[in-house]
Amino acid sequence: MPRGDKSSYTDKQKRKADHIEQGYEDRGVSHAEAERRAWATVNKESGGGNKSGSGRGKPDSHVSSRKGGRKGGAASAKRPAADRSTAAKKGWETRRRKAHG
Repeated sequence: MPRGDKSSYTDKQKRKADHIEQGYEDRGVSHAEAERRAWATVNKESGGGNKSGSGRGKPDSHVSSRKGGRKGGAASAKRPAADRSTAAKKGWETRRRKAHG
């Protein structure tokens, strides 16, 4: 099997990699780098391709997803309270306008 062959990955692993890749691209990471990071994350969480029976029944570790969620929350918490309040008011106004408009 050549390097980079994704045939031994499950459909779920492929979907997960696509979703992670999309998230990186939305944040401005190049397509190639986003793809590389996405597959690295899938490999870290699930231990590589699971399709042929190798390692089946082994639970996925969500360590990378958990880390990303914690980092996001920490970044928001570091902002001054006034900034968070302003952002919350802006979001509320947008939701109110879209609901009635």
